[in-house]
Amino acid sequence: TVTEPVTEPVPVVKDDDEEEEDEDDLAGRFLRLEREQSALLQALPPFGEPVSHIYHPLDYAWEPHCDFVRRYCRTPKRVLFLGMNPGPFGMAQTGVPFGEAWHVREWLRVVGGVKKPPSEHPKRPVLGLTCRRAERSKPAPHRAAPHPTRPVDGAL
Repeated sequence: TVTEPVTEPVPVVKDDDEEEEDEDDLAGRFLRLEREQSALLQALPPFGEPVSHIYHPLDYAWEPHCDFVRRYCRTPKRVLFLGMNPGPFGMAQTGVPFGEAWHVREWLRVVGGVKKPPSEHPKRPVLGLTCRRAERSKPAPHRAAPHPTRPVDGAL
């Protein structure tokens, strides 16, 4: 569900049931680094014309982003993907890199609230995990990759 606009960076708030060592685990360190880098980016001088809107999904979509990182960045990996889907129907909607809302919600099972950015382009509203639009370069959902917890044909 999308809620009120975010007017400043969202602080990292720990739930009472989170353990203290969470901040020191791999996902916690990754999230802390992302917060630091996001603050540095937002401190840069503003863009001029023709840029009229800038979305900061790590502010308004922090909850699903954290859920994604805590689910899939828990242990060291042999492969590291760098980049994100900067399109209006990818990370801009969900805070999750490399995916449109359908894949993030249904395939990755990511959850969390998404707030409205402070300045939203009228043709590119943030709908969060309920967004039904897809990036044009993506395959149809029925051609999506297998579910991450289900084995691929012949895999163990």
